[in-house]
Order: sequence, then structure tokens, then C-alpha cells
Amino acid sequence: MTTSTRGTRVPAVLVLEDGRTFRGRAYGAVGVTFGEAVFSTGMTGYQETLTDPSYHRQVVVMTAPHVGNTGVNDEDPESSRIWVAGYVVRDPARIPSNWRSRRSLDEELARQGVVGISGVDTRALTRHLRERGAMRVGIFSGNALPDEGTMLAEVRQAPEMKGADLAAEVATKEPYVVPAVGDRKFTVAAVDLGIKGMTPHRMAERGIEVHVLPATATADDVYAVNPDGVFFSNGPGDPATADHAVSVMRAVLERRTPLFGICFGNQILGRALGFGTYKLKYGHRGINQPVQDRTTGKVEVTAHNHGFAVDAPLDKVSETPFGRAEVSHVCLNDDVVEGLRLLDQPAFSVQYHPEAAAGPHDAAYLFDRFVSLMEGQRA
Repeated sequence: MTTSTRGTRVPAVLVLEDGRTFRGRAYGAVGVTFGEAVFSTGMTGYQETLTDPSYHRQVVVMTAPHVGNTGVNDEDPESSRIWVAGYVVRDPARIPSNWRSRRSLDEELARQGVVGISGVDTRALTRHLRERGAMRVGIFSGNALPDEGTMLAEVRQAPEMKGADLAAEVATKEPYVVPAVGDRKFTVAAVDLGIKGMTPHRMAERGIEVHVLPATATADDVYAVNPDGVFFSNGPGDPATADHAVSVMRAVLERRTPLFGICFGNQILGRALGFGTYKLKYGHRGINQPVQDRTTGKVEVTAHNHGFAVDAPLDKVSETPFGRAEVSHVCLNDDVVEGLRLLDQPAFSVQYHPEAAAGPHDAAYLFDRFVSLMEGQRA
């Protein structure tokens, strides 16, 4: 049960699974929530973060101190609802100020039942997560809080992200079509594993009619739309659980259809090629992450949201069941694999977000690269 905190100073407590505790005030809805504590480095774009389905079952800590300054509008959400399990901010805006704002952020959090906490030293919390790693967390708010021992026990009973199979929980239940802008040049089947709204829009801008399919779609469902290319989206959870998506991708690779994957789709491609995946200590989330495109040497400023990565060799071309493959992009902060490409057929993926809403647009060319693959296949 949740209620609004608008105009109140309701006490709240954040409890990490290692016992570290932060006290503050309720922000958004009053109640109890659990998830994986992660931090995001974006100074703006909080609407896109909150509504990104990849954040399902995660409690997001904002490293920027002031949050909510521009309020909430009806144009920027990446999906139909807020997906984060909880929200942690230091200094929430008292009054939003933006010509597009329709309501305050705390009002929107309360309206959708999202439990948050404010007045927290998010710098100290972020440093703790960097040192100890992402971990389970609970936010408890209200005037009758349980003792810390009880709260900690409840946090430790919450499910972990490792081993979580979540894509079907956030994906569309029914297929839908995003029409091409202008003349239709290509048709793409997009497997929704937690797709952001901007992604099919970026393809539509390039004359692509996008058929968005549920995460449960089969290879027969994919080819029923007669696609020129197939896309696998971002999404939440552990890629080690995504056996169905891997089998569908392998069917696409066997037919040599042009293929593009983003984020979770990159991890699915890694598994389809025979590589493993692993959980990062605290992940990459937010904007301004430096990634090098190894095919051109160019360094891109990119937007990220991932807690898992592909375990593929950086220093050699690998032999796979579908031909030779190599790591195409790498994170310059920590050498994490940020992209894969096949050398003998038209398939590639990236771990970050080229749709980049809201964030840098250095990687938008990847959609053009996908178009080029489909043009080449057609020729």
C-alpha cells in the first residue's frame, strides 16, 4: 500500500543487504520496496531512466544532486509506465520549472506507486556501491518503521538479479507496428525484450517499418512479417536465463538475415555465438561513457544501462558456428566488451544505447549501419 508524500516530511530508511543504512525522507509514494541498488550518472533525462524497462526490479540512485528540476512531461517517457523498483535522490526540486512540465516528479512517482527516498548522501552511497558492488536494497517509509534488524532480514530475502528471467515481464504482450516515416524502404522484425520507445522511432526515421514482437515470439513469428532485418532489443535480467531468445537468434543467423542487437540483444548475440556472460561489479549506467569503435578507431561518448557483459576475447578473431566473429567496440574505462560483429555474415550488436534518449548521439550511425546491411543483402 502506498500514499503520496507531497508537502510532507515522512521519515524513510534505505537498507543495503550488507547492513549499511541511510536515513532520509520519503519521496514519491510511501511504502516498502525492494530491488537491486544501482547508480546512474546522468545529470538529466530522469524521465527516460525511470521509464526504461531495463531498470525493472532495480532501485536507481541518482548521482546528480538535484533531481526533478524540469518536472514531468507527456512526451519523453520511453514506455507506458515507470519501471524502476525505487528511486533515491539527494535534493529534489521544490518547484519544477520547464515550459513542457505538466506535474512534479514526486507527484508522478506517487501516482504510479513508486517508493523513493530523498535527503540521502548519494555521493557516499555511490562510493559504497562502487567499492562493494551492486546489491539488494530496501526502502522503507512511513511513521511506523520496523527496527533495522527486521528491515535487513527482509532485504536479504528479496530475489537477486543474477539468475533473474525478466524480459517477458516488461515486453509487449501483443505485436504492434511502428510505421516508417515517409516511404517504406525496409521491414524489420524487432523482438521486444524491454524495448525503449525511441529505438523503433530511430529506425522509422530511416524508412523502416518496425514490427515489434513479444519476447515469446518464435522464429516462425519473426519470419511471418517477411523481414529485411531482425532486431533484438535491450531488456532487464540475467542473459544466462534467456534461452528462448538465444534459440530464436540462432535461427536468424542460420538464415543469414541482417541482424542488429542492442544491450540485452548484444548479450543474446554473444550467447548465440558460444560466448559466456557475467555480472559486472556495479555495471555501466548513465551517460558520457567512452567507447571505442575498433573498426574506425573513433571514440564515442555513449549512454549505457547494463549490469551484465559478454565474455569474449579482445585480442583475436573467434571461430563460431556462424563464422568468424570479433569484438567491435570496447569500453575505454574498463575494457568491457561493448559490441560484437560477424565477419562472414551481416550481423552485429552493441552493448550501449545508440538511440540515446536522453543522452549523447555519437552512436546514431549504428542505425545507418543496419540499413547498409539490409541494402547489401537486397543487392
